[in-house]
Amino acid sequence: MASFSLTLIGVESVNDVNKVTTALMMMDGVKEAEVGRGFAEVDGQVRYEAVVKVVEKAGYKVK
Repeated sequence: MASFSLTLIGVESVNDVNKVTTALMMMDGVKEAEVGRGFAEVDGQVRYEAVVKVVEKAGYKVK
């Protein structure tokens, strides 16, 4: 199982956190996603590049 820590840019409100959490949890292979203001922790059978792509598609950037 892979585990990633991401620094997120633009995730500042509860709505932002909810949007990113929902996007990550909808990914095939993600078992757990903890998102807060400016960070995300993701666990599951998923590639880092795929996680970054989903975050960017949701409208945020990964540092």
